[in-house]
Amino acid sequence: RPQAGSPPWSQPSHPQPSPLSPPHPVHWSQSSPEGFASPLCWVQRREEATSWYHHTAPINSFFSLREGLAMLAELGLESSWERHRANCAKLCQGLRDLGLELFVKEEVRLPTVTTVRVPEGYNWKDIVAFLMDNHAIEIAGGLGPSVGQVLRIGLMGCNSTSSNVDRVLSALRDALRCCQRSRL
Repeated sequence: RPQAGSPPWSQPSHPQPSPLSPPHPVHWSQSSPEGFASPLCWVQRREEATSWYHHTAPINSFFSLREGLAMLAELGLESSWERHRANCAKLCQGLRDLGLELFVKEEVRLPTVTTVRVPEGYNWKDIVAFLMDNHAIEIAGGLGPSVGQVLRIGLMGCNSTSSNVDRVLSALRDALRCCQRSRL
């Protein structure tokens, strides 16, 4: 049972099965998926274990999800999608104006994460560190085969604003001016 004052999902609460209950979902498949937020796999383990410890749910994540969904419901899906598209277009044009090359073709580009090629002669780590240290802006490098080749800029959710696009473009302009060209 949840403790007094705690959200109902912060501790497991499983109804006791009746003789007429269908088989528990854990038994529906030989390879049921197990996830952190799903307590279904805990029932059998708890019943079979001599000692059992329940983890603490990531309550801040649940509250963040709830607030994000409330904000999305207030704005509306279509408005949110349009805002993301408009801010992505503004960011991409600003990156091109800085002389940077976009990594992903427009027809398959996502409006939430924009990848741009690291300019020749620059070290991506220097740019990322400069933006964090001097502008408190976090962007990331590439993943997998694109490591060292691209920078990833995210404009997601409430961070997808025209003012944030202006802010990141100004910071990138500053980084390109101040970061020394590497000896690559």
